[in-house]
Amino acid sequence: MSQDWSKDIRSEYDVIVIGGGLAGLTCANMLARGGHSVLLLEQHHNLGGLATWFKRRGHIFDIALHGFPVGMIKTCRKYWTPEIANMIVQLKGVRFDNPQFSFTTTYDREDFTRILQEEFKIPRENIEGFFDTARNMNFYDDQGMTTREFFEKFFPGRDDVHRMLMESITYANGSTLDDPAITYGIVFSNFMSKGVYTVRGGTDQFIGKMREELLKNGVDIRTKCLVEKIVIEEEKAESKQTAGVIANGKRIKSKAVISNGNLLSTIHKLVGDENFSENFVAETRKVLLNNSSCQVYMGIKKGERIDYIGDLLFTSAAENFDPQELCSKNTTSRTFSIYYPQTRPGSDMYSIVASSNANYDDWANLSEEEYRASKKELIQRTLDALEKYIPKIRDKIDHVEAATPKTFQRYTLHLSGSSFGTKFEGLKVSMGLPKEIPGLFHTGSVGIIMSGWLGAANYGVIVANDVDKFLS
Repeated sequence: MSQDWSKDIRSEYDVIVIGGGLAGLTCANMLARGGHSVLLLEQHHNLGGLATWFKRRGHIFDIALHGFPVGMIKTCRKYWTPEIANMIVQLKGVRFDNPQFSFTTTYDREDFTRILQEEFKIPRENIEGFFDTARNMNFYDDQGMTTREFFEKFFPGRDDVHRMLMESITYANGSTLDDPAITYGIVFSNFMSKGVYTVRGGTDQFIGKMREELLKNGVDIRTKCLVEKIVIEEEKAESKQTAGVIANGKRIKSKAVISNGNLLSTIHKLVGDENFSENFVAETRKVLLNNSSCQVYMGIKKGERIDYIGDLLFTSAAENFDPQELCSKNTTSRTFSIYYPQTRPGSDMYSIVASSNANYDDWANLSEEEYRASKKELIQRTLDALEKYIPKIRDKIDHVEAATPKTFQRYTLHLSGSSFGTKFEGLKVSMGLPKEIPGLFHTGSVGIIMSGWLGAANYGVIVANDVDKFLS
């Protein structure tokens, strides 16, 4: 069991990790394995960040993205345990249904190539050129080309193809057609290698196994513990370094601090602009937050069953792919993640989670009455959309509730409830923190690393290596 805040906490650690998202957890685990004393502070009662869960009326609802690339298996095997890696299984049925096309796919390069040729009549050489270019993209490439320009190069004027290629990735990491092409290409290629994967047993068991491993490796885990300030001290004239944190009113010393919180709140709130150079603060102010999300959680009555309609269902009534429509308050575009009993072995329960992208500002300034009414409307629109695939769905449900950008902000403390941290320009700022203040690090969803579960865990690995070098 992870521990709540208590008086027996030590006065000093080698490393303090702020936040228990997948990046923070992975970073903490690697550093503890390396022999460092690690304190992990999480303000929520659950670990996992957005990769978490909650329970209602006998149901367990998984939050956040419900699919990730096959690379998560290797990452978990290498940096966690074989047992955790073995929980990851492939989703075989990824379904698309909108006014422009409708099909079910295994979501890999071979099947996408077939669909692009047979359904969209795209020449083979265009398809191969597209896939090869995406696969070879990396951070050191020219970052001037946008995803829109990348699509137009291989599929000019084909809005339907652009939608097929883009819509699901927008759900996966918040990228748009006007973001740098590499933020799309690298994530897309990760999925195309072998399809989409999820956790068999549910997020609660997955994070539970991670918690056990952290404790086994000596990580001191404290939940319900809010970090109020990262302490910065001057070693000598014009030389600053991290000295620890203040959490729940208590100061704890450390040689290094790693924030797994939102990048901008880490800089502006936890550290303070006065501790950075003017040029760095100016660069930080150029960093844009990513969008937030809405979700609707539906529990199916015990004893009821639903026919197989796919594992992931991307559905929309929009005539064309429209990034603004995708995030609008009344969007018709959403992903249904269907949890069949085999997803949770030993359970005969079904649950469904509907996810849609959202703008925080559409929800932030509503009155309490307007907010409650808008949540009810969100639920009813979602049920109406699902009725097409599961007739009489309302008769099968015994619990339903909704989450909005305000919900995500409340439980994660992410600025504006951001689901995927910052846009691409955030990566340079995130990686630049230890150059500004030795001992200060950040890990989480930023820019090109922003590919959901896998990207977060891998960034945790990168930062753990940097911290280990710093401590050594």
